[in-house]
Amino acid sequence: MSDTRWLTECEQEIWRSFMAAVHGLTDQLARQLQRDAGMPHTYYEILVSLSEAPDRTLRMSELAGVRNSSRSRLSHAVARLEEAGWVRRRECPTDKRGSFAMLTDKGYAALEAAAPGHVTEVRERLFDRLTPEQVEQLGEISEAILTGVDATSLPRCPDLTADR
Repeated sequence: MSDTRWLTECEQEIWRSFMAAVHGLTDQLARQLQRDAGMPHTYYEILVSLSEAPDRTLRMSELAGVRNSSRSRLSHAVARLEEAGWVRRRECPTDKRGSFAMLTDKGYAALEAAAPGHVTEVRERLFDRLTPEQVEQLGEISEAILTGVDATSLPRCPDLTADR
């Protein structure tokens, strides 16, 4: 244990503050989506991923990777989305073990209805509290953290300076 690089008191405070902020923001977003759209945050993320895919369709294994989810957890969520009529599953014609998830028109409409409230919540809870410089720093910090995380399948933000 002598090689352990313990956190300094300052680093420990920052770590705890960071974790409280991440968990608090995630909790707020989840509660807003459940309250206003009647869907868990996980389902919203699945619908978003499918809405951005070509033909609103992804192979289940790819969707699990994009969502950083286990295949069994994703399969359960997609089954619930199927029950709601928001997603349809179909077999892969070339690989009998594989299947695709496709966002239905009803699912797209549910996403369109949920998105304004979700975006408003994200803006109010995160971006409106930061200066433009802090937003840029947050992007840079997030990218730096992601290089140390197995996040090869996580979606990345386009160049943050493109809008300037």
